[in-house]
Amino acid sequence: MGASAPLQRDGSIASEDQQRQNDESKRSRHNALKFIILLGVISLFADMTYEGARSITGPYLALLGAGATAVALIVGFGELIGYTPRLLTGSITDRTGRYWALMFLGYGINLFAVPFLAFTGDWTTAAVLIIIERAGKAIRAPARDAMLSHAAMEMGRGWTFGLHEALSSIGAMLGPVAVAVVIIVQGGYQLGFLVLFFPALVSMIVLVFAWKHYPRPREMEAVKVDPEKKKLPKVFWIYVCGAALVAAGYADFPFVAYHFEKVASVPSIWIPIFYAMANGVDALGALFFGRLYDARGMKILIGVTFVSAFFAPLVFMSDFTLAFIGMALWGLGMGSQESLMRAVVAEIVPVNRRGAAYGIFSVAFGAFWFLGTALIGILYVFSIPAVIIFSFGAQIAAVLVFFSVKKRMASRNTPPGIRQEDRSGC
Repeated sequence: MGASAPLQRDGSIASEDQQRQNDESKRSRHNALKFIILLGVISLFADMTYEGARSITGPYLALLGAGATAVALIVGFGELIGYTPRLLTGSITDRTGRYWALMFLGYGINLFAVPFLAFTGDWTTAAVLIIIERAGKAIRAPARDAMLSHAAMEMGRGWTFGLHEALSSIGAMLGPVAVAVVIIVQGGYQLGFLVLFFPALVSMIVLVFAWKHYPRPREMEAVKVDPEKKKLPKVFWIYVCGAALVAAGYADFPFVAYHFEKVASVPSIWIPIFYAMANGVDALGALFFGRLYDARGMKILIGVTFVSAFFAPLVFMSDFTLAFIGMALWGLGMGSQESLMRAVVAEIVPVNRRGAAYGIFSVAFGAFWFLGTALIGILYVFSIPAVIIFSFGAQIAAVLVFFSVKKRMASRNTPPGIRQEDRSGC
């Protein structure tokens, strides 16, 4: 006797056409998952490289003769360069569709800029390499996020960006640990920078593999592109305002670590452990809440933003236990910024405008992060309670903006057969 036809969930026998559709859907999901993991592995090793370097660039610049003001300006300007050019590179991504060319250029800069820090003899040359490395991230980020958004149609946007952020966070933990081990065993920063060549090389090898197997990533998103939709929707601009408020109110970790050291709330040896713990929460939170976002939508981002806002009154207290809890909430917020916030952009922006949207989003987020950190630094001189009020208040204001975004997303037409409350982002 021939093989019986497969049964469907309701007990009926699936037709050959239905079976082919099911098989095709499984293949599409498998390909999308493989692609997402490949991009995540690329980011894992890239994060090992530049986060490993970032963990020692401050003392290395000081060793080369840079003063405290110079170090602060170099690091701050580098972060600004890591965001601002994305406005241009995002637009180029949309116009040309050359995702992989921008990826190779961006990651190629990462491959060479970090190891060459080992050969610098003065702090100005090192500063140039640090800024160039940040520019490499600005080149590749919009193309990477756009490609992830295409694969997300099969796997779920929240889970896709959550998995990517989790893998990146693993690299962010491993890089500084590897550098610390090298310095402890061998001594000297130069060897630490040289060792980082190897994870950078691995990221490039995996990038080549991904390019060979997925040369046209946009085809993973079977959505008809409407050439008439050239303008970004109004809800996107409102959403960017909310994200900018989150960025402005978020204290950067070097500043939080400075506070720990100054008030002696956390012993020096525990500060890197706190940072590692926060990155671990970042990774787990991105995965967990990314999956929840696909089921419950925008309300998950609203809830996580509200809860993580309480990091400010906790980390700026003078209590070790409260600081530990605060850093866990800080890591939770960082995970949502790198996963849920990127997922929402894919939800509200047409496919042919994703690169530009991610570029605009990144520029606004980076600029307000820079301005907010500067303001927090100024307020800190006069009053720590003022820092807490500003940080907490900015993020609560963002929650209110996100409620408005949720309402606007819910007002869109719901596809037949899908309940309003089950729509991602509603």
